[in-house]
Amino acid sequence: MIGVPVVLVLCAMLYMFGIHSTVSKDVVFDVLPGDTVTGVARRLEENKLIDSQQVFKMAVRFNGGKIQSGQYDIPVSASMWRIAGMFADGNVASTTIVIPEGLTIKQIKNLLLTSSALTGAVECKPGNNAAVCNLKDGQVFPDTYTVARGMNRLAVLDLARKKMQSVKDSWEKSNRRLPRPLKNWNDVITLASIVQKETPQVKEMPIVASVYLNRLNKGMRLQADPTVVYALTDKLGDMQGKPLLRGHLKIDSPYNTYKNSGLPPAPIANVGQSAIRAVLKPADTNYLFFVADGRGGHRFAKDYETHKKNHADWRKIKNK
Repeated sequence: MIGVPVVLVLCAMLYMFGIHSTVSKDVVFDVLPGDTVTGVARRLEENKLIDSQQVFKMAVRFNGGKIQSGQYDIPVSASMWRIAGMFADGNVASTTIVIPEGLTIKQIKNLLLTSSALTGAVECKPGNNAAVCNLKDGQVFPDTYTVARGMNRLAVLDLARKKMQSVKDSWEKSNRRLPRPLKNWNDVITLASIVQKETPQVKEMPIVASVYLNRLNKGMRLQADPTVVYALTDKLGDMQGKPLLRGHLKIDSPYNTYKNSGLPPAPIANVGQSAIRAVLKPADTNYLFFVADGRGGHRFAKDYETHKKNHADWRKIKNK
C-alpha cells in the first residue's frame, strides 16, 4: 500500500510536469541550431514560459534528453512536459508555400522573398548546394509545400527541385514512347512550358499541345508569343503590364520561335502535371492555329483562312 506522503509527491510531480503552466498566451519560440538544453531552459524562464529550469530539464530527460532546433508555436497553458515533448519530437511550426504553375525561376525566387515565414536569401553563396545554385527553368515542380516556418528559402527551392527530379525519374522508368518529333525529357518539358503559358485551362492543354506538335511535324515555326516574352524580359517571363508589339517578334534570340524553327533550347517556365500529360498524350487533331476567344479559352483552326477569321473576331472582342 502506497503511503500518503508518496501519493502527495506523485501528485505534486504530475501537477508540475503535466498540468502547471505559466504560459499566459500563445507564443512563438525559436530553438536555434547549437542551443543547449540549459540555454533553452534559461530563455524559457526569462520569457516566463516556465518557472523551473530544473523541472524543465527533467522533462527533457524523460523525453529522450534532446531538443530539435526550429520555430515552435507554444500554446497558452502549455505545461513543461508538453513544451519538452514538442522540442524533443521536433513539432515545429509549419507554413504553406504555394508555387503556382507557369512561373519562371526568377518569379519563384521573387515569390519566396515575399514570404515572411521563410528565412535566408534566394541567391547562392560559396558552399551552397550546387544543384540549387544552378537551377534552370523546367527543373522546379510547382506545388503546395508544407514546410517548417523559418525554413531557408534555398531549402524550399531544393524541395521543389527534388519533386521535379522524382517526376522525371518516374517518366524515365516508364519507357513511355514520345509523340513525334520529341526526342527527350528536355523536349517534353520545353513544349509543356509553352503549353502552360498559353492556356490556364487544363481541358485545352492537350489541344494546344497537338497544335504545336502538328506544326513541328510539318516544319512550321511555332510562333509562340510566350517564347518571345521570355527573350524580351531576360527570362523573367512577364511583360509587367507592357504590351507585346509586332516589332518585338523580331528580337534576335534562340528563344524567339517566330524567327527560329523547332523548339527553343530549353523550357521557358516551370510546369505542372497537367501540362506534362498534355504533351505526352496530346489530342488527336489537325489543328495548326489558335487564337484567344475572349472567354479565357481559344478558337482552333486547321487552315490559315479560318484562323484569319478567328483572329478578326478576337480583335473585335478586344477592341470593344
